[in-house]
Formats: sequence, C-alpha cells, structure tokens
Amino acid sequence: MTLEEIHGQEPLPAGHDWMQGAGTALRKLLVSAQRRGCLTAGVYESAKLMNVDPDNVAFCVLAADEEDEGDIALQIHFTLIQAFCCENDIDIVRVNDVAKLAAIVGPSEESGEPRDLHCILITNPNEDGWKDPALETLNSFCEESRNVNDWVPTVTLPE
Repeated sequence: MTLEEIHGQEPLPAGHDWMQGAGTALRKLLVSAQRRGCLTAGVYESAKLMNVDPDNVAFCVLAADEEDEGDIALQIHFTLIQAFCCENDIDIVRVNDVAKLAAIVGPSEESGEPRDLHCILITNPNEDGWKDPALETLNSFCEESRNVNDWVPTVTLPE
C-alpha cells in the first residue's frame, strides 16, 4: 500500500503536463518579476532580504547544476534557506539548469556581469500583495507537491 492510498490521494504523474505548466509559469513569473523590479538574485542577497523582511517574499527558487551538487557550502546555504522558507510559509522550488535560468533572467542590470543565480527571491512590489497568474499557478503546484511529501519540488524550465 502506498502513502497516497493510505491518505486517499491520487499519485501525481511524474514529468507530465502539470510539471511542464509549472516550468512555463516559473519562466513567466521570473520575467514579470524582473520587469517590476521584484527579483532578488544571489544566496547572500536573498539571505539578507529574508532576514530583514520575510513577509515581503512571495516565492523562492533554488538553482544548482550537477557540478554544484558537490559544493558543501552551497548545500548548507540551500538547507538553511529551505528551512527559513518552510518556517515563513514561502513556497520554494528547485531548478537543475542554471544556464536556462541565466537565459531568462540575464546579467545584472547595474554591471552587466553574470550574477549568482543559485537563489532567486520574488518579492511583493507593494503592501497589497501581487496577483500574478503565474505565481498562483506555482503556489498551487507547490501545494500539490507538498500533498505527496515533495516539500521542495524540482521544476524543469522550458526551452
């Protein structure tokens, strides 16, 4: 008997339309957030923002390539960020392709140089909150993932 059968839930199909929809929604959200100035990139920058104003953070993206998996310091940062997000009810996803993420987000606007994209936070632009359909799609995706005990789901970005 599976966990889904015990709790009366249908298992989610791995890698199908709902996962592609999450990837497309993440791409749209990143583009929209960058246009609105609601995107914070970088592990240290994100940690500072979460420490100062966690209520303003709407969504978190952690990104790592295969070569990053051996970086113990980065993995420790990820663990701490994940714990902070869970404690503050911030939805969080992982992306396994930093190059695709860089193609969407691009270089730093100030210097034009590549930036640290291992952690990206999407913040609310004002006190009323941000009603973005892509953010709502990702929030639903994260909730469905938690229902099957996938607390930090991996999203595949579209080509």
